[in-house]
Amino acid sequence: MTNTLNGRTILMSGGSRGIGLAIAARAARDGANIALLAKTDTPDPRLPGTIHTAADEIRAAGGNALPVVGDVRNDADIARAVAATVAEFGGIDIVVNNASVINLSRTLELEPKRYDLMQDVNVRGTFMLSRAAIPHLKEAANAHILSLSPPINLDPKWLGSHTGYTLAKYGMSMVTLGLAAEFARDGIAANTLWPRTTIKTAAVGNILGGEQLLAKSRTPEIYADAAYQVLITPSREFTGRSLIVEEVLADAGVIDLSQYSPGVSEDELFPDIFL
Repeated sequence: MTNTLNGRTILMSGGSRGIGLAIAARAARDGANIALLAKTDTPDPRLPGTIHTAADEIRAAGGNALPVVGDVRNDADIARAVAATVAEFGGIDIVVNNASVINLSRTLELEPKRYDLMQDVNVRGTFMLSRAAIPHLKEAANAHILSLSPPINLDPKWLGSHTGYTLAKYGMSMVTLGLAAEFARDGIAANTLWPRTTIKTAAVGNILGGEQLLAKSRTPEIYADAAYQVLITPSREFTGRSLIVEEVLADAGVIDLSQYSPGVSEDELFPDIFL
């Protein structure tokens, strides 16, 4: 097996911007095929990019793109995305569960519809998209499921800070680790990946801390480079792990991470939650 994603097909939830798009663009540099199941069909003044501009970036980077406008909460949209991906590229090698909703409200302030949205996108979406792709992943030579979710940390600090969101992110991780155990004999790897520091995304800027926090965050490319290392690893040898971005890169020999936060010292970077 060569260390490349050339010719391999990735089905990703979300990916119109931020970390998902960075992962897709990194894979595209190898010549990968990337199908995006995302909602942003027309520009949103609050957020950069659409599924179509993302597809253009993927093609410009050297990959093939298939934008599928849809909602990971909708089973029919998931089925359509899987069918379209297989029809366009002949199969599915990788699923990246990138779509996620964040709401850090405390329990009494978290509206039921916001709670349901997080559970539906984060947990159910991860389960259903992976489930729909598994029959095709079983046929892949090096099948991976990668979920952008944290290690499960039962420290009361995280359980009590924002219970609804913690449940949703840990739910993504539980699904992924469960799939790893269930489908290991089929050669399907399933792992989670999470960063030690905040990442420069719209969620960080709009929800967590604005420009001040963005200035203390690393670029999405650090997540993309770590994801790449995971996805080129032989799937039968590397599954069921709760991975940390910086540790994955260190294992690959990347020790100097300054390229991901130009002009910002290590001590100035803001730690992400759950670690």
